[in-house]
Amino acid sequence: MRVLHVSGARSWGGNEQQLMYLMDELPGFNVTQKLFCFKNTRLEEEASKKDVEILSVPYCKPYSSEYRNELNRIVEENKIDIIHLHTSDAVTGYVVTDLLKKLKTRTLFARKGIRGKKTSLLSKYKYNYRNIDTISCISEYVKTHFGKILSDRNKEKLVVVYNGIKVQDSRPEPDFQLREKYKIPDDVFLLGSIANHTAAKDLGILIETINKIVHEHGIKDIRLVQMGDFSKLTPGFKSMIAEKKLEDYIIMTDFQKNAFSFLPQFDTFVVTSEREGGPSSLVEALYYKAPIVSTRVGVVDEVIEDGVNGFSVPIKNPGFLAEKILEIKSRPELKKQFTDRSYEIFLQKFTAKRYGEATFAVYKDMMQKELRR
Repeated sequence: MRVLHVSGARSWGGNEQQLMYLMDELPGFNVTQKLFCFKNTRLEEEASKKDVEILSVPYCKPYSSEYRNELNRIVEENKIDIIHLHTSDAVTGYVVTDLLKKLKTRTLFARKGIRGKKTSLLSKYKYNYRNIDTISCISEYVKTHFGKILSDRNKEKLVVVYNGIKVQDSRPEPDFQLREKYKIPDDVFLLGSIANHTAAKDLGILIETINKIVHEHGIKDIRLVQMGDFSKLTPGFKSMIAEKKLEDYIIMTDFQKNAFSFLPQFDTFVVTSEREGGPSSLVEALYYKAPIVSTRVGVVDEVIEDGVNGFSVPIKNPGFLAEKILEIKSRPELKKQFTDRSYEIFLQKFTAKRYGEATFAVYKDMMQKELRR
């Protein structure tokens, strides 16, 4: 089976890491993989370490003639069986190319995130495009939300394939110890956040949560280390931290290599997103046995049973987040209870091996159906 992964990613995040895990698993099912992506991206760099042929081009608009001519050439010359679309702009490029070139290839779109409330007519058209055969969603939450913009007929294309994390004999070691580098005493409660500085991650709510803990509850023996790529939103977050006099309590590190390797150092891992598909960081936290307090987004309700293996709260509610964090802080016995149960769930649903098996099962089902073009 010959599969062409198509991604327009020019930055790095959980979705790109998931693609790397998938590339590691699929050769075990006798899948030959190729990747169509943009040159000089971290995705191209990381994929070069995998058993996959990279077919990259300089950045161009996905509806441009350069893009569609290259995609058409790759599909024809390599006799691709399945096109696996990993990003929204990859869907755009595919739809335009198929309309003009008639690719006649089975196509899967992996839907990984939640968009805002408004969806343009063009977006509705491309996501309902007749020649997208299957749409895999990374959670029931994504399936439900994405289904709202699909026709009844296209809703039948939806399947759920959970993200996965590779189980390793030896896990990556962090480049440093957080308490040592940032001079955080051992008796200070250490919170962690791994989230790029995007609107969906709602890091303003995270800052508000720390403000409530420090200034309303009067808890001073607490620190937050927030890891994630800085963006145009970062100056606003830093101004908010300064305005609320939280400079001594919040550390923003920017991008960190192997950020998830720091998870075991956190006394609690916090997710404050207002919309999410995964998040991948939550699944990583299950694997690395970090206690979790999260907003109810993405896969959270399928992973966290509130009060049993973690805490989940409504979005945009820093008061609830603060209360749950302080409950873990005041009840150390919860850490082992939460992490042991979460790890069992991880092994049942969220290993990279299961991710690969589930994805191949989707491929196999697609290949067994008649191609009507």
